[in-house]
Amino acid sequence: MIVDLPYGRTHLTVRLPADLEVTVVSKPPMPVIATPHDAVRSALANPTGGEPLIEVAKRSGTVCILICDVTRPVPNHLLLRPIIETLLAGGVAAGDITVLVATGLHRPNEGDELAALVGDPWVLDHVAVVNHHARDDDAHVDLGPTATRGTPVKLDRRFVDADLRIAAGLVEPHFMAGYSGGRKVVAPGIAHADTIRTFHSARFMEDPLAVQCQLAGNPLHEEQLQIVRMLGDIYAVNTVIDDARRLSFVNFGEVIESHLEAVNFAHDFLTVPVPRKFRTVVTSAAGFPLDQTYYQTVKGMVTPLDILDDGATLILAADCGEGLGSDAFRASQRRLIDDGPDAFLASLLAKRLADIDEWESEMQMKAQRAATVQLYCGLEEGDRELTGVGLIDSVEEALVASVAASGDRAVAVIPEGPYVVPYYASA
Repeated sequence: MIVDLPYGRTHLTVRLPADLEVTVVSKPPMPVIATPHDAVRSALANPTGGEPLIEVAKRSGTVCILICDVTRPVPNHLLLRPIIETLLAGGVAAGDITVLVATGLHRPNEGDELAALVGDPWVLDHVAVVNHHARDDDAHVDLGPTATRGTPVKLDRRFVDADLRIAAGLVEPHFMAGYSGGRKVVAPGIAHADTIRTFHSARFMEDPLAVQCQLAGNPLHEEQLQIVRMLGDIYAVNTVIDDARRLSFVNFGEVIESHLEAVNFAHDFLTVPVPRKFRTVVTSAAGFPLDQTYYQTVKGMVTPLDILDDGATLILAADCGEGLGSDAFRASQRRLIDDGPDAFLASLLAKRLADIDEWESEMQMKAQRAATVQLYCGLEEGDRELTGVGLIDSVEEALVASVAASGDRAVAVIPEGPYVVPYYASA
């Protein structure tokens, strides 16, 4: 049997021995919108909650549109021009429209990368497109703490002060917040570092409900809902895409209601019941853009946790063409390796604010508690040592070795990695 795993901008072909019992975990076929440009314009005119965009635009002086950074394959090339043209038709001046890249604590997107992210030169020619900078104190408005957990709410001034606020995003599984998109584009997307570091502290991350595809009781989701309600009226454009990144769903409307509608659509496609657990699981980090750093690759380690049997080996393929990640993440990985997982976790639990990017090391530990993690990647030698996981030169050889060691010929393969969430459903 041959399976192709997304790997960078291409794929990695994996040949599985014929005597294995292979379960390929993939989404059921998703509907594909035949005329996506028409679907976007129809969504803007027929909102889920709130008014049509043209009506809101007529009484808006300034507009801020949030888009995700390059770590999310949001189809901005389909979304931005119809949004902006509708705003212009409603009387908003082009000079009063700002597209703000919701980078969170990621690096800014600039030059050719920004052009590719926006996806339509017309947008760059007509309106300002700028990056969020989470460490710039003066660029944020302090709205005070959330009522439930006291999270400091500091958001980008350009979004807070706009008459009309729109968040454009992609609804997909998120390994901490349940699902991406909607309220998550706002926080942590355009939040200050203090807000983000609170979200990602161990008191949130170690909560058993802070997992993929879980909204009810998820402390991150609940805080995000409080934050958007503190801010006031926000609209959202929510999209869902298939495994070929074709548009399967799009809607527009009030941020909470429209996002929930998109989640309800996506959930039955993105979560897949599996009737048994496995001691050998092969997966990916979903290819470009998500697998370009080891930091983002960790997401692929967490998604399969529910179908890992005792003593499992988790084999992951990720290009990691941009290296390990930030200097802060590098330092966090060094601490994890030098101090050991118990001491590292104890240090996290003692903090009110997480150190930047150490939350990804914490999520890696969750995978390592459940399985032996082995990574096939393109990292350079100095970065490879800082992963803290087993490094392999062949997915096929690692798979065969795992089957031999476990004595179990059943293997699960999850080609799309974190974009598909398997869950154990006993017969």
